[in-house]
Amino acid sequence: MTAARLLRATALVALPALAAAHAAPVVSTFGPLRSRVMPRLSGQGRSDHVALTFDDGPDPLSTPFFLRLLAARRVHATFFLLGTEARRSPGLVRDIALTGHEVAIHGWHHRPLLLRGPRATYDELARTRDLVAGLTGRQPRLFRPPYGVMTTAAHLAARRLGLTPVLWTCWGEDWRARATPRSVHRTVTADLRGGGTILLHDSDCTSAPGAWRSALGALPRILDTCQERGLRVGPLRDHWT
Repeated sequence: MTAARLLRATALVALPALAAAHAAPVVSTFGPLRSRVMPRLSGQGRSDHVALTFDDGPDPLSTPFFLRLLAARRVHATFFLLGTEARRSPGLVRDIALTGHEVAIHGWHHRPLLLRGPRATYDELARTRDLVAGLTGRQPRLFRPPYGVMTTAAHLAARRLGLTPVLWTCWGEDWRARATPRSVHRTVTADLRGGGTILLHDSDCTSAPGAWRSALGALPRILDTCQERGLRVGPLRDHWT
């Protein structure tokens, strides 16, 4: 066998194996399995606490409405920010942090990391982390991948950057065009348990236009339901203490 043929044969074996290793963590996107075998990644914490989280912001059109509602209810949350949106609205990033909310990162673009290699994944997370740290004066500690899809490269990059990946235990499907405040509340509370993490969106940059209004409309009822069940609501930083 010539050297060229040997290289081609090796590549035929090695490339699928490397691809499989890269994609292996994708199984964590399956919620029931993730909750059973990866509770920390799912965002499971103290049994008397519920973590409230928002993705895809900041958005100058919609995020201020969420901040005002949360301030009125005296509730803090964790905001997973996109680098592209943070760069467009630096003052809003500072407002989120200054009003006591936890600022975390959601990547630079809202693109599946499954399509990104190790170097690109690391650079994207580092770029977002450094931007947010520069705007808030505090290093973000938490990371949520776009679409909730983790890869081996994402796990390794997060570890190098001092970031902890966190997904969710319940969501509102508030990105859908047909979502309503009632449907979002029903979908969240169907899976709501003590120790869980709620995912909502304070921006529609990757959702149906105006979809954020369904999350905003559902939020008071979600907070009321948590209170009725004796559950405290707060950011992820309070979830494991």
